[in-house]
Amino acid sequence: MNSIKLKQPDLSYLNLNAEKVHYQLNVSELVEEALKNNEGTLSSSGALAVDTGKFTGRSPKDRFIVNDEVTENTVWWGDINIKISEQHFDNLFKKVTAHLSKKQIYVRDAYACADENYKTTIRVVTEHAFQNLFANNLFLRFDQDSLPALPEWTIIAAPSFMADPSTDGTRQSNFSILNFSKKIILIGGTAYTGEIKKGIFSVLNFILPAQKQTLSMHCSANVGADGDTAIFFGLSGTGKTTLSADPNRGLIGDDEHGWSEDSVFNFEGGCYAKCVDLTAEKEPQIFNAIKFGSLLENINYYPGTRNVDFSNIAKTENTRVAYPINYIENAIIPSVAKGPKNIFFLTADAFGVLPPISKLTTGQAKFHFISGYTAKVAGTEAGVTEPQLTFSACFGKAFLPLHPVKYAKLLGDKMEKHQVNVWLINTGWNGGPYGVGSRMKLSYTRAMIAAALNGSLAKVNYEEHPVFGLLMPTECPNVPSEILNPRNTWSNQQDYDKKANELATAFLKNFDQFKEFASDETLNALPKVVENAL
Repeated sequence: MNSIKLKQPDLSYLNLNAEKVHYQLNVSELVEEALKNNEGTLSSSGALAVDTGKFTGRSPKDRFIVNDEVTENTVWWGDINIKISEQHFDNLFKKVTAHLSKKQIYVRDAYACADENYKTTIRVVTEHAFQNLFANNLFLRFDQDSLPALPEWTIIAAPSFMADPSTDGTRQSNFSILNFSKKIILIGGTAYTGEIKKGIFSVLNFILPAQKQTLSMHCSANVGADGDTAIFFGLSGTGKTTLSADPNRGLIGDDEHGWSEDSVFNFEGGCYAKCVDLTAEKEPQIFNAIKFGSLLENINYYPGTRNVDFSNIAKTENTRVAYPINYIENAIIPSVAKGPKNIFFLTADAFGVLPPISKLTTGQAKFHFISGYTAKVAGTEAGVTEPQLTFSACFGKAFLPLHPVKYAKLLGDKMEKHQVNVWLINTGWNGGPYGVGSRMKLSYTRAMIAAALNGSLAKVNYEEHPVFGLLMPTECPNVPSEILNPRNTWSNQQDYDKKANELATAFLKNFDQFKEFASDETLNALPKVVENAL
């Protein structure tokens, strides 16, 4: 990659005069630098393995947005988008650049958005070589002869810089700050690379819907041989990665996408996959992508070896690997396809209430999109012993600078304009709640998704769920008909009715925060508690 001597990047706009600037190093050079700096080790597969230190995940309470004339009346302020003043940002920016000026730094020019019409150029300035390798893997990569003179956005990541909360306006010593006026993301006090990735995702979630009528989505996407695109939304544990990884369909991307007037496109040039309990049998695509050039985070080796023990979560449950998307065999490159024909909302309902598959009206799609429901069960997170309701607006609340209703409106408009089917898929429990019923068989879920994709479900009859109003197919190829209506799978149907009302009440309570901004179409799709079941 570096056969041509590259001109040093112009960093004068940052007032950054580092001792040494490593610009646009290739993968081998970055790995070599990381090893020389004692940032990590090489695993037996050839992947670089590093520890990110104190932070092994994002720190949502330490993510700020500069409150200025661009954001004051547009951002959805609250516990997700926390205000910080322009003055505090400016002071921190000077401190961070002064801190980095005493060090060697790594600079990479890359871009986001695989559709050329939405390309957003990014300069990533990092303190560590492994952070720059992450940026190389996750963002889209320029050819050497097409590097921009100056980027649209700049990310500065300085893990060894610690803020002083008493003077810097932060909560503690770590921070991630988005400045939409200056187009800078400033990260300090944490080496967790996910802050870099999600910073740009938040930027695109602000820019694309408002300026380009493009829906930004926290989802995976794939495409069939005939060009039919499918989108999969779902929170952790719902099967988003597993169900979108289909050997018969090309992978557009696994996490972040845009839906424009005529395309679905990946924001990224790589994947950031979870590694916990990873095996070649369960996730062959991810397992085989862990090779030279990939970046492993916070994993453990088997004692006395460089073989990764993916079941060892002593450092964190959030072990990760970052790799370029072309490490996946059936990846579509460039990662662009036509608009979707089918959208799947995945939920793992531990209460056994929601149908295995149901078709949504536009109003219901907006309601369930805004709700972003799943239920965590014992074993998925430390301290979780009973099923816990989880709602995350638009299946990615933590990354939404705008009000969720704005994203939902865009979804509904596109659904109707392009005649898109939206399906709610319950990968959770059937025949009773967690502890009584059983988890939906993966083979049944795959068969239901296949039937939706190939049009089989357009030819069957539907019945309406009495509480949620969802349309449930009465038959589906390769799926037992008796499981399609969840009420019929419970031994005591009155218990089911009570549990359905409980879940509906929880949905309604969560939706109260959005109610005043929602359209009549969405409000009419709210579940209705059935009084005689109480």
